[in-house]
Amino acid sequence: MTDDVLILMGTAASIGFIHTLLGPDHYLPFIVMSKARGWSPAKTAIITALCGLGHVLGSIILGFVGVFLGIVVFKLESFESVRGDLAAWFLMAFGFVYLLWGIRRAVRSRPHAHSHDHEDGECHAHDHSHVHGHSHVHAGTGSSSLTPWVLFTIFVLGPCEPLIPLIMYPAAKCSVGAVVAVATVFGITTIATMLAGVMLPFYGLSAVSFPQVERYAHALAGLTVFSCGGAIKFLGL
Repeated sequence: MTDDVLILMGTAASIGFIHTLLGPDHYLPFIVMSKARGWSPAKTAIITALCGLGHVLGSIILGFVGVFLGIVVFKLESFESVRGDLAAWFLMAFGFVYLLWGIRRAVRSRPHAHSHDHEDGECHAHDHSHVHGHSHVHAGTGSSSLTPWVLFTIFVLGPCEPLIPLIMYPAAKCSVGAVVAVATVFGITTIATMLAGVMLPFYGLSAVSFPQVERYAHALAGLTVFSCGGAIKFLGL
């Protein structure tokens, strides 16, 4: 393996790490959704890794198509930009719909009073909320099982713009092995950074509880996802 390829691999690892770390959409949606949905650590890690794999593979495939068809880097990056806009809009749409659903759920599950009469004539009331009961009932229903698939689809659409020039440069040197090595290093680094960015806060949040805001967990999750999409679209993150 030549020094040029090693330098490219190191560059791929560095850019994969920075690209992922600076993009809140790579980890925030999984953190808030896992908290709101009550995903286990294993489920959270698997969903994050699969979304990361789809995210990277989409651009890897596009890069290889460009290599073999001789499409110039500029055209590929322009196509990736269109994919990025689509992913941002889909993320915003999903977040907004989930936000509305979360608000509706919070309103319907607000605490309410039950009165109890005793034989001695005493009467008392206590607050009661159905939020936990309903969350268990619906745990396996469509909205819960659909969420990971929606996130996966959005991340497949989401581009990895830095990957295109990283693939095209070694391809210009007619080194298929270098292309594979660079793409592999970039992919592994990106997925590993996503997992670290999700699982560390996941375990940190699991140690604390906010009973006052639990009713709004889904609404806050939707707002966070919507904000991530807006940050991508309007702030270029």
